[in-house]
Amino acid sequence: MATDPITVELLRNRITSLMEEMDYHFYRSGYSTIVRESRDFSCVIVDPRGRLLISPWMFFHSPVYFHLVQKIIEVYGLENLVDGDVFVSNHPYEANMPHASDMGFISPIFYKGTLVAFAATIAHKADVGGTVPGSTYGSATELFQEGMMLPPIRIHRAGKPIDEIIRLIAANTRAPYVVLGDISGQIGVTRIGRKQIHDMCERFGVETVLESMDSMVVASGEEFRAALKKIPDGIAEATGYLDHDGVDETTKVKLHVKISITDGGIDFDFTECDPQTEGPVNLRIAMVEACVFYCLIGLIDPELRYSDGIRDFVTLKFKEKSVVSAEPPRPCSSYMKCCLKLCDIILEAMDPLLPGRAIAHSGGSGGSIIVSWKGDTKPKRGNQYEIFGSAYGAGSGADGASGASVMLANLFAAPVEIIETEFPCRIRKFNLNIDSGGAGKFRGGLNFLREYEMLEPGEIVYRADRSIEPPAGLKGGQPGGPSRFIVNPGTKDEKIMPSSARMLLSEGTIFQVNGPGGGGYGNPKERDRQSLADDIAEGYVSEEAADKFYR
Repeated sequence: MATDPITVELLRNRITSLMEEMDYHFYRSGYSTIVRESRDFSCVIVDPRGRLLISPWMFFHSPVYFHLVQKIIEVYGLENLVDGDVFVSNHPYEANMPHASDMGFISPIFYKGTLVAFAATIAHKADVGGTVPGSTYGSATELFQEGMMLPPIRIHRAGKPIDEIIRLIAANTRAPYVVLGDISGQIGVTRIGRKQIHDMCERFGVETVLESMDSMVVASGEEFRAALKKIPDGIAEATGYLDHDGVDETTKVKLHVKISITDGGIDFDFTECDPQTEGPVNLRIAMVEACVFYCLIGLIDPELRYSDGIRDFVTLKFKEKSVVSAEPPRPCSSYMKCCLKLCDIILEAMDPLLPGRAIAHSGGSGGSIIVSWKGDTKPKRGNQYEIFGSAYGAGSGADGASGASVMLANLFAAPVEIIETEFPCRIRKFNLNIDSGGAGKFRGGLNFLREYEMLEPGEIVYRADRSIEPPAGLKGGQPGGPSRFIVNPGTKDEKIMPSSARMLLSEGTIFQVNGPGGGGYGNPKERDRQSLADDIAEGYVSEEAADKFYR
């Protein structure tokens, strides 16, 4: 291992800057709104063993890279990798990708014959085939309804594209121009990573770079272990429910965690979770790891540096074929709403072990819409794909943040101007929703509402959660407001759609997307009077809700 901590820190900062540079160039080259506007992607450098050195800003991708690299090494063997190779996969089971719409690209980086690192990136694709436009079918019953499946395969060999693979992808998407454009951007940023790592090896020497990478992983693991040792031994558990799996809308899906801390070690037992579901809310281990690691760092110390060194100090237990340990061909395109509920119950379970650190349940996934426009009034480059945030639950000493992507999903809401420019719709409203934040001594965050007018007919696929099971409060706080998808709001034809819906709507139809609010924290009667007055003045809390909960 490197003995010079200054060099290690210098290289850590160089690699961090490199990842930011890769992010920036991919974002600027994005073809789809999901990349350009929502920024649903990440770019990283991992060491020759596939260990992540520094977490990307899209945290839930962090554990995925390790599994993807291991599978590539298993299938191809290190001896068959060369500089300039690029591998691709979107397979949830073969490569532990979150779902089929997330496509990962991995490029090994060699310096004078020595494997030094991998440059890698994961990004959501506008469409990868499957039953519905946009591919993320909230009522899928098998993996193959969610799009084409690419196991880890080589797409570039020694810097040259393999045209057959590119043609195969193009033939299996409804939006080849957009998808291939984003793919070019992803492959391009792996080249940026390759060049910069080569430059580091030229300047510092390949042995120093390799030793420093190892030191980064070891140091962050030791920091994490030291932080764990400060938590008192104990056992705690919590249970939460998804509305349903997207197929059987009469049955909730149970998630349960039992956490045991003993002498600096921590065990997460998920064996009481429901069996794997027919619908697409199932998780693979990388997503469970993302939830666990995220919650631990957030609760213990947000300044802790994540790397795959954390893996050595956390144990996960599952029963076979559960909703958090699913097996193929179970679908998983709605994985994020399961992830975010899992985060809620992990935080809730940890509250007795680290009093005052947990927050109430968040609004979770604010849902998504995919619109396949059927008219011809303006040229379109693919589906309209929007992913929405929700709101954070309140915590001890702080109200929840409003209108934000929560927990693992650091996404942006696509700007009104972009949506109206690129797609035949008009956004009539975009505002926070009064009384949607759970009442409490500290108020939950408010969700936001978007109202659309369709200027052409279109097919809409909608996915969400927490319309039946609203986000729970903590320590006596009230639940946040539920999610809603409303067609023809405020008219005699108003209709509230189920949280996994597919519908054809005519030109002129108006619909609203309304995400869940965050849960409240503490007894609402104890809320500061001036804070309540400010809430009413700002339009966050109505007089009726103030009388009902706060006065």
